[in-house]
Amino acid sequence: MSRADPVSSAPPPGPVPRLGPLRKAIYASGDFTVNASLVALAMLYTSHFLLEVAELRPLLAGLVPLIGRVIDAFADPLMGRISDRTRWRWGRRRPWFLLGALPFGVTFALLWVDVPFESTGLRFAYYALIYLLHALAMTVVSVPYLAILPEMALDYDARTSLHTYRAIGAMLGVFAAVSLRWIAGALGGGAQGWAAMGVLVGLGLALPWLAVHRVTFERPAFTARPAHTGFVAGLRIAWRHRTFRQLTTAFVLGRIAIDLVSALMILYTTWWIGRSEDFEPLMFTFLASVLLALPVWLRVARGRDKARLFVVGSLWWSASSLLLLFVQPDWPRWLLFAFVPVIGVGYAAVDLMPWSMLGEVIDEDDQATGERREGLYTGFFTFLRKLGGSLGVFLVLGLIDLFGFVSGAERQGESALQAIRWLTALAPPVFLAIGVWVLRGYPLTRARHEEIVRALAERAPVPPAGPGARAG
Repeated sequence: MSRADPVSSAPPPGPVPRLGPLRKAIYASGDFTVNASLVALAMLYTSHFLLEVAELRPLLAGLVPLIGRVIDAFADPLMGRISDRTRWRWGRRRPWFLLGALPFGVTFALLWVDVPFESTGLRFAYYALIYLLHALAMTVVSVPYLAILPEMALDYDARTSLHTYRAIGAMLGVFAAVSLRWIAGALGGGAQGWAAMGVLVGLGLALPWLAVHRVTFERPAFTARPAHTGFVAGLRIAWRHRTFRQLTTAFVLGRIAIDLVSALMILYTTWWIGRSEDFEPLMFTFLASVLLALPVWLRVARGRDKARLFVVGSLWWSASSLLLLFVQPDWPRWLLFAFVPVIGVGYAAVDLMPWSMLGEVIDEDDQATGERREGLYTGFFTFLRKLGGSLGVFLVLGLIDLFGFVSGAERQGESALQAIRWLTALAPPVFLAIGVWVLRGYPLTRARHEEIVRALAERAPVPPAGPGARAG
């Protein structure tokens, strides 16, 4: 494909497609695939497959995502800027969905192969390399996917609505990720079952991107506008953007808390509670509460500032998470199953609000600079998210290693058990509390965004959003 002239290749102005429930639901299938992969890697791959099947020690298992994500993280803002500056006749963002779909699925399948290398170093090198390639393939589809959302939904509440659909798709992806151990068992179990699962699920991760490409759309008024700022200069401008810096810091801290829960829960149920078979049902119960909470948060968000709701959700999650410290292995099973959904209510707000708030930050940047740089901002957002999350998971797995956790063992020492217990209960609230402190005095309120929208409309009117584009 060759770079086309931005003016001659731009579609003619006209009404954009209706942003109705079906289109939103199909769009959300993209985040279903991304989140299924992310959660599978954080929840099962690092903390279970690499420890129990590949039999890497915890420190090496933690290094696999750290190496892959650190290198891939730098590709996120670059991919975002590439999509900002793409001027193909097929669009800026949508062609990347087709280009990245197949590598995304194939590399996922290769992750779950128990390679026949006797050398621990070679096994580690294989998993680190494939993890990196998979992360890069995910970047190719996920950064343009998130960058296109503020363009499809322009209104403050419409973005929250579309992000709620996306978050529901993401939660369904978590359901799929939690099921992978069951799927591997149904396909024969052991190394063979995990490899067969990887092929089957890899195909399921690639195919939805054909539908996402079909239903997404780009606005001619945005596509035709040239991107003058270079990549490095754009990064400097983004990081000097005070509102973006404040939002990103709170978002990264919230995502670290989410990644820690993903990595620790299977260890918590397996070793501290002593019932590995409870992991999947417990996570399904938790995720069901998150799904039920998302429409409630959407309704509550109408007429309210999103930053305030992020704070409320963080405090709710922190307070309920601390109670995990008091759970004992001999407690009745139903008590834990009744308690865990309470955490999901706060988790839903922490997961939903920052992505919805990013669109307003991009509008503020547009007002200041005259450029639409959704890709750069989204890439920078995911860059710091990946870097922070991988460091957090590496540190907690390193601590568990330090406290004597032994891969492949039938029993763990008391110090390792206590480390798992305390980290699961206390680590997420620590990061959430810092995020709440960082977000104090957040300036980009609902009223401020309405002023920005009016200023943008006066400078260069945006084509109407079309019927059904409002939140719903």
